[in-house]
Amino acid sequence: QVQLVESGGGLVQAGGSLRLSCAASGRTFSSYAMGWFRQAPGKEREFVAAISGMGRSTAYADSVKGRFTISRDNAKNAVYLQINSLQPEDTAIYYCAGSRVFGQRRGSEYAYWGQGTQVTVSS
Repeated sequence: QVQLVESGGGLVQAGGSLRLSCAASGRTFSSYAMGWFRQAPGKEREFVAAISGMGRSTAYADSVKGRFTISRDNAKNAVYLQINSLQPEDTAIYYCAGSRVFGQRRGSEYAYWGQGTQVTVSS
């Protein structure tokens, strides 16, 4: 069982940056691949990024490549999402999620979810 708690969201101007954090409970954190998803108002949840258990492999949605960076620190049971050059279309609730298999882009493949953190980008 893994419990996830996101933090780091907020209101930021376009062009700014944020670093989202996800704190995980449990002693087997490194055995889980982690992902970030987001859901904008009126839209379906979408995949953003994923990272393998040991952090050696990452995957990104085409829409965020070059601006978003996923990373993890297994010693701290944490996963991060660095977001640069924020745009109004990045406004969404951002969720971290855990899966036994790396690279999954469908939310249904993730067994564990946090409550989300709101990111709002003003133009």
